[in-house]
Amino acid sequence: MPKQKTHSGAAKRFSKTASGRFKRGQSKMRHILTSKQTKTKRKLGGAALISVADTPKIARMLPYA
Repeated sequence: MPKQKTHSGAAKRFSKTASGRFKRGQSKMRHILTSKQTKTKRKLGGAALISVADTPKIARMLPYA
């Protein structure tokens, strides 16, 4: 049986945690930061978890994660 290919775009965006969930970065932190509050920018700087409903789709794209 041939090896499965990892989706390269997904590999750059998601990483697996020790508990088996997937981590993702937050959006809206690229530009126009002067109009955003400091609290908002601080919150968006951290990582977030993928929802449980989307986990099977991401897991299929990252077979060896």
